[in-house]
Amino acid sequence: MKLLSPAISRLARFRNWHIDQWIEQPIDTQREVLQDLVTHGQYTEFGRKYGLENIFTIRQFKERVPIHDYEMLKPYIERMMQGEENLLWNTPISWFAKSSGTTNDKSKFIPVSQESLEDGHFQASKDVLSLFYRKQENSDLLTGKGLIVGGSHQISQLNEEIQFGDLSAVLLQNTPIWANWIRTPDLSIALMDEWETKIERLAEATIREDVTSIAGVPTWTLLLIRRILEITGKQQLKEVWPQLELYIHGGVSFTPYREQFEQLIGDGCKYLEIYNASEGFFAAQDDLSTEGMLLFLNHGIFYEFMPMEEYGKTQPITVGLNEVVLGKTYAPVISTNGGLWRYLIGDTIRFTNLFPFRIIVNGRLKQYMNAFGEEVIADNADKAIQQACAATGAIVSDYTAAPVYFSEQGNGAHEWLIEFVTPPADITEFTQLLDTSLQQINSDYEAKRHKSIALRMPTVRQLPAGLFNRWLKSKGKLGGQHKVPRLSNERQYINEILQLLEQEIQVP
Repeated sequence: MKLLSPAISRLARFRNWHIDQWIEQPIDTQREVLQDLVTHGQYTEFGRKYGLENIFTIRQFKERVPIHDYEMLKPYIERMMQGEENLLWNTPISWFAKSSGTTNDKSKFIPVSQESLEDGHFQASKDVLSLFYRKQENSDLLTGKGLIVGGSHQISQLNEEIQFGDLSAVLLQNTPIWANWIRTPDLSIALMDEWETKIERLAEATIREDVTSIAGVPTWTLLLIRRILEITGKQQLKEVWPQLELYIHGGVSFTPYREQFEQLIGDGCKYLEIYNASEGFFAAQDDLSTEGMLLFLNHGIFYEFMPMEEYGKTQPITVGLNEVVLGKTYAPVISTNGGLWRYLIGDTIRFTNLFPFRIIVNGRLKQYMNAFGEEVIADNADKAIQQACAATGAIVSDYTAAPVYFSEQGNGAHEWLIEFVTPPADITEFTQLLDTSLQQINSDYEAKRHKSIALRMPTVRQLPAGLFNRWLKSKGKLGGQHKVPRLSNERQYINEILQLLEQEIQVP
């Protein structure tokens, strides 16, 4: 395997020439991507409805095609899943990525074309490797195995030609054979759906492998690391895998987890963030020393960016790369070679750099708290949690928060449910620091907290270990891409969790 490293490094450097082309010519690249999408789309039912055959400019595209959410595209997708073709995309689509996004009961089925696999997910994965080698020329990353802590890999068959599963399932089923030589665990374990057993099998199967990289959602990866350390009796993961040099993460903010990973893994491991979703592979860090992920511009996705003040309007305005500004929050609107047209994916981002374009994901359109005009987003909450932990020595495993509405008993507040790995010595002090940090980060929250007129001091409740996972399991959402929602503007989730807590307390 070590003989492969110089050859792969050379291939990565060759690929950098292609990457540099779209980095240096972002606007032209995006115009070409849109033209290619429209050329394919004109032969579809959707394309005929909106006259894609006569669209030659970005302005025409935006004037004719409305912005869509999933519910608007769902009738097309349901027909596609029954085998109809040429509805949203003009090549056969036999795979659908099942995505929940949050823990609600509805699932989304995102069409995955061969083009979106090859030009999107797989090419972007290669580009992540190329960008890593660009900065780490002496890396031995591919001399060992890559540990994938993926989601539930079960595949469901709708008919002879149509299949669906979560994104990791779709990618595994379509990955080239050679990729299996540098990946662990075996498919028999990767395909397991029951997560408690899966963590145990993952740990037992990978301890003796030469693992050089890990990729997975932080929460499940932490559980796996702790189990491996329990089995081996080691203090840090670098004692188990001395050649481990990279952890690839995404899906949730890494801010509350970084300290735990650094303590559990040990020195010498690098951390790389990616922005990969069922809808497409959007971005990845190209420079580990700076904040932000490089936006991937030549991977079958055309981007528009909706300023947050436009969200909810009948005809919202979007801007292109030539009009975005630093620090402003946008909702990405994408058109893809999987048949998504002007699709609002539901995340919010902001640009940290222009030319080249780098972004961070700072929240979800439907995951925020604004019951009192405070406009708290997930990025605010993650940073406030981090600062409170740093000041108290606490370590947070997971959390969620929601508003407490005005009542006869008092004015509004925020209620936080937190699972701690290491709880603070004084929960009152932690709460005060959380509140102070949030005021420093968010001026709207600070204004609403002034003299406690609109918002009183938040309440923080420490949950017993594992309660969030038991709640997810009760909803059939344990593992995979399912995550505890950080923030909610209403109390459905938090009430369900508190009800489960009450039931557990009452059990003798």
